[in-house]
This record gives sequence, structure tokens and C-alpha cells, in this order.
Amino acid sequence: MPNEIDYSKKWFVMAAVAMGIFLATIDGSIVNIALPTLVKTFNQPLSVVEWVVLAYLLTVTTLMISMGRLADMIGKKPLYVAGFSIFILGSMLCGMSSSVGMLIGFRVFQAIGASMMMGLGMAIVTEAFPQDERGKALGITGVMVSLGVIAGPSIGGIILESLSWHWLFFVNIPVGLIGIPMVLRFVPFIRPAGKQQFDYWGAILLFVSLAGLLLALSLGQEMGYGSPLILALFGIFLIGLAAFLWVERSVAQPMVELRLFNNAWFSISLLTGLMTFVASAGTVLLLPFFLQDMLGLSPRTAGLLMAVNPVAIGIFAPISGALSDRIGSRKLTTLGLFVLIAGYWSVSGVTQDTSLFEFALRALPIGIGMGIFQSPNNSAVMGAAPKERLGIVSGMLSISRTLGQMIGISLVSALWVFGTRRALEAGFTGANQAEVAGFQQTASLLVVWISIAFLLSVWALIQEQKAAKTSVNPVVE
Repeated sequence: MPNEIDYSKKWFVMAAVAMGIFLATIDGSIVNIALPTLVKTFNQPLSVVEWVVLAYLLTVTTLMISMGRLADMIGKKPLYVAGFSIFILGSMLCGMSSSVGMLIGFRVFQAIGASMMMGLGMAIVTEAFPQDERGKALGITGVMVSLGVIAGPSIGGIILESLSWHWLFFVNIPVGLIGIPMVLRFVPFIRPAGKQQFDYWGAILLFVSLAGLLLALSLGQEMGYGSPLILALFGIFLIGLAAFLWVERSVAQPMVELRLFNNAWFSISLLTGLMTFVASAGTVLLLPFFLQDMLGLSPRTAGLLMAVNPVAIGIFAPISGALSDRIGSRKLTTLGLFVLIAGYWSVSGVTQDTSLFEFALRALPIGIGMGIFQSPNNSAVMGAAPKERLGIVSGMLSISRTLGQMIGISLVSALWVFGTRRALEAGFTGANQAEVAGFQQTASLLVVWISIAFLLSVWALIQEQKAAKTSVNPVVE
């Protein structure tokens, strides 16, 4: 029967979904290292070529929630298969591109498929595993996301050393030829309830609003956030968001069920997840500059040091996810945020004289904290979702990650520039000393930022314990 779930196939489902998530995630960063090559190949400025990356990220982020809603209407399996197929076809077309315009256009096409895979992966895994193993399963899924984000530049560098840039995209094809049959064979088809309608106006307004925000964040780094164009884009975001919320309150079957946010635990889990990705994305942006420009390390050594956190996430995320199945999510997410505070506080003390071993020790708690936090938090978000809304909630969870990354890159880089400027004005001699001081100030502000998330989680933990005593369940059905 199509609606029956055979839990004996859960690990095959995990393998099939993990391949798609890994490919979609890695393709968001694998091209970064090839940007200098593409500038020379197409004889175009970086401001044009960088849209090969930006177009992909913008398309994925703006479409994930719509794809989640569509999956809740027609079923997750057919949409995931379609997404996998579009992604592989888009990869082939990207590799065959003969101009930068073609490459950017095909990257948008490829990203449409990626938005289906990234938006639905966690929903499919949630359905494929029994409730008492959900945390462990989502922990493994989170590891695949982290590996994809971090491994992109490394794998891209290896490919570029021996092959042309075209193989950055062709390499996806054999994986897809294995993954698509596995999805068809093992992922169950859960038939949704009939007579559902797609909220077209909600989808359009959400797309316009998110596009305005993401374009403002991306272009604002070069043009300045006070420029008329950037202010207009922020205005489009705010007006589009207000119109979207109005539409969602007035239609019978909205794109996003706003009543979900009446569940304070769901809202706090989503918000704290966004806040951690803002901090972690900003840290990933700053560390290469700090390690290479201020500590004078080679790119290879800097890359090895930056691998400390992904390795820690890969170790602790599955363990924390499995523990959350036994003791609940909230205690672990709160613990993870506390360790993150300690990590950012520790990193705020690095100087130009910090040894490599000391730096690794100071940075390690950030990876451990993210590993402890991420899986239980994902489980808490997915566990709060009604079954008929798993697709949309999976999309919301994924968009909190990508949106947090883009906000983090813009916000943290601006804080570092501001901190460096203040250090120079305060009398620091030499650009390096000022940049180190700016880095320390930025890390200190991230301590405050994560502390706010920690206090929110503590409040939710207290409320959860009170609710347990009175048998109150805040999940909105």
C-alpha cells in the first residue's frame, strides 16, 4: 500500500536522501574556488562571474518553502525524484556552457532541482524513521549538510588540479545515476490528503520578499547598505513580507500555516537555529582571513585548521541526535548553545602569537557546540510539525540555514570592518594589530548574540518542564 511505511528500509531511504542533500549542498560552495578560473576563461569581471554562485543560492533559498508546500500537496517522493533529475540535467548543462550567461542561467535551472532536494530531505527522513530514532536520523542528515558546505572548496580544488572547471558539474552525474534509482526503489510514497490548493499569491509574495532581502545583503557588501538601490531592496523585502503575512491570514489554505508559530517551542527552535547559523557562517568567513593574513599561514594549513569544527560536528551531531531520542531535545540544545558561548568567548582571546595547537583548542568548542545543538534542534522543529505540514516545515528549516548564512556573512564582515576601524582610531599601530582587535571584538559580540539564543532556550526548557508536570502539549495541530 502506498501510505504504509516499511521501517526496515529506513537506512536505504537515508542513503538515497543523503546523496541528494550532499550534492545540493556541496554545489553551493564547490564553484567558489573556481571563480578566478572562470574570470579568466570567460574574460569577465568578478562582479559578473560571482553570480554563478549567487544565482544558485538565491534560487534555492527563495524556492524551498514553495517546494515544501507543493510536496505536502502532491507527495514528497515524486517531487524529490523530479528535483534530483532536474539537478543532474542542470549539472550536465552547466558543464557544457560556453558563456558566463549560459552558465548562470543553467545554475538557476540546477538550483530549482536543488531547492526540491534541500527543502524535502528532512521531511522524507522524518517519515522514514520511527519517532524514537528521529533525532539520530536527523543528526546524520545534518552531518551531510555540514560536510557538503565544508567539502565543496576542497573537492573543487582537487578537481581543478587535474581536470577542467566543467568537471565541477559533470562529477554530479554518476552520483545522480545511482541516487535517483535508489529514491524510486526505497523512498515510500505517502499520499497526501486530496482537494488542496496552492497559494499562488503567497508563493509570489514570499519569493519577492526573500529575493529583496537576499539581493540587499549580497549587493550591499559592495555598494554600501546606505545606497538608494539597497534601501529600495530592503523596502521591497518589508513590503513584500507585510503583504505575504496579510495574504496568509486571509486564505483558506495558506503557503505557511501561521498558527505553527503559536507554538512557542517551535518558534524558539527555528529562531535559535537561525541565530547559530548567522554566527557560524560569519566565523567561516572570517577565519581564512585571520589565519592567512594575520597568522601568516598557508592556505593548506589554514584549511586543515578550519576542518577542526566540521570534524567535531560530524562526531557529536549523530551522538547528540541519538541522545535526544532518549532524553528529549531541549536539554541538549541548551547545552549546545552554552558550549557555543564558551567557544566564541575562547576564540575572542586569540592573538598574533597564538600557536596552531592553541588555536585549534580554542576553536574546537564551536564545532562541539554546533554538533550538540543542531540535531536535537532539527528534531524539535520537525517533531512540532503536523504530518500534513512536514514538507513546508522541512523547507522552513532549510531556509533558516541558508538565510542565516547570508545574514551572517554580511553582518559579521561589517562588524569586523567596524571593529578594525575603531581599533585604528584608538591608536593601534599597524593594520594587522587593528584587524586582530577587530576580530576579537567581533567574536565578543557573537558571544552576546549566542547568549541571547541561550537565554531563549533556557526559557523554553523551563516552560517545557512546567508543561510536563501539567501534561500540557503546545504542539499546534
